[in-house]
Amino acid sequence: MSLLNQIFNRGLIGPKCKTCLTLAISRIKLLQNKRDTQLKLMRKEIAQFLQSGQEPIARIRVEHVIREQNIWAAYEILEMFCEFVLARVPIIESQRECPLELKEAVASIIFAAPRCSDLPDLLTVRNLFGTKYGKEFILAASELRPDTSVNRTIIEKLSVYTPSGEVKLNVLKAIAQEYNILWDSSKTEAEFNKKPEDLLNGPKQISTVAQIPESRKESPKAAHHEPLTSAQRGPVHPVQPLKTGATTVSVGPTKSKEVSAEGRPVSSESVDVLEKARAAIAAANRASSAARAAAQLVDLSLNEKRIS
Repeated sequence: MSLLNQIFNRGLIGPKCKTCLTLAISRIKLLQNKRDTQLKLMRKEIAQFLQSGQEPIARIRVEHVIREQNIWAAYEILEMFCEFVLARVPIIESQRECPLELKEAVASIIFAAPRCSDLPDLLTVRNLFGTKYGKEFILAASELRPDTSVNRTIIEKLSVYTPSGEVKLNVLKAIAQEYNILWDSSKTEAEFNKKPEDLLNGPKQISTVAQIPESRKESPKAAHHEPLTSAQRGPVHPVQPLKTGATTVSVGPTKSKEVSAEGRPVSSESVDVLEKARAAIAAANRASSAARAAAQLVDLSLNEKRIS
């Protein structure tokens, strides 16, 4: 279908392209005047924030100012490209391929059209170029393939990214100088130069271990205690072994440690669990024996009835 459009509708592209380009140029001029007024108000607000010492707010608002300035600069280049293509529409109609001198302007308009929502006329021009040169030409310019000639300034100004700290600091200094404000930028420079921590991999700084007081430090020799004599240990109280199969080993005059038959230490919680388990098993055995006795009684009563 695109080939048929190129063959039969070639003469219809020129008048519509001229109309859309003329409307786009007029709209860009109106938007430039409006954006110019907004930028002046925004810069004035940032100057007031700097003067009143509200630097954190100024650091946030300056990003919006930089974004608007980038769009303003991109629109200025787009206006020039639209005028350039408008003057050469007859050349576009007469040639099947895009002329080399118009390739940068046409590719830049194709790239910028979907990124400029307030310029709908550029989308119409982009569709006309797609009808003229084919879908691959549009995709190459939109995806910034190596064989395209999109203007590098337009790519940079229309790209969405966070401006660097150096760019923001320069804009803040220019605003302070424009409104004659004596502003100390040392705090803002320190804030912009601060490197953000990597929250996924954890903080980069390793906390130091608190030093042990001198009174608690022991020499390597003191760490090996000499065995105590029987007189130093004191009287040993015998402990009765548990019924659970765990033996008890005396540790001190008042403390005892329970050890299982395999020689492993058994905690008091484990002993309580074992006792409860054994009690539950005994209760189940008693219940099963009672059930068997009841079943035997029922059998006896049935036999007696049959005999009688």
